[in-house]
Amino acid sequence: MPIDFKKTEKGLYQPSAKPSIIDVPDMAFISADGTGNPNTSEAYKAAVEILYGLSYAIKTSNKNGNAPVGFFEYVVLPLEGFWWLTDKTATDFSQKDKYRGTAMIRQPDFVTPEVFEAAKAALAKKKPALDLSVVRLSRFKEGLCAQILHTGFYDNEQETIEILERFVSESGYRTDITDKRRHHEIYLNNPQKTAPDKLKTVIRHPIE
Repeated sequence: MPIDFKKTEKGLYQPSAKPSIIDVPDMAFISADGTGNPNTSEAYKAAVEILYGLSYAIKTSNKNGNAPVGFFEYVVLPLEGFWWLTDKTATDFSQKDKYRGTAMIRQPDFVTPEVFEAAKAALAKKKPALDLSVVRLSRFKEGLCAQILHTGFYDNEQETIEILERFVSESGYRTDITDKRRHHEIYLNNPQKTAPDKLKTVIRHPIE
């Protein structure tokens, strides 16, 4: 049975509506940077298409005899995003036209630079119009964070963020949003198949 990281690593992907603290480990991601409102940005939509295209090219690589060393069956992980504003330490994320961001999808640890390049070659052959120069493979450790589950419209996230921020302060920590540590969202549903009031989003802030 394919491994579903959302189930095997519930601490990362299934927080409750009550804020909590977590130490996020080192992980691999395919990612792409962008600017502007993700609801209307054509560049963001193209980046998401590329991220999923590469992720599924890697997931199905065993079916054409090109399975990487250490390959195992797994469920493609959800889309995530690091977001920041012109004021890079701001926490009011209702101003979506001022967004700067990194869209990303986590990858299993067997995804090396060589596996990534092979996936790019396969996707380029399938969809030559895509600009694959915008994506990269990298690893990073997010470290100590506070997180909460937001249910409902994306545009209502600010209310949940404020609950998270109060929890951080009352727990004796402070939010540590910097050039290297960002406001983080993990999108657990497909917005094209889920009613807006049922959408579930993990919201995570770095703390110290």
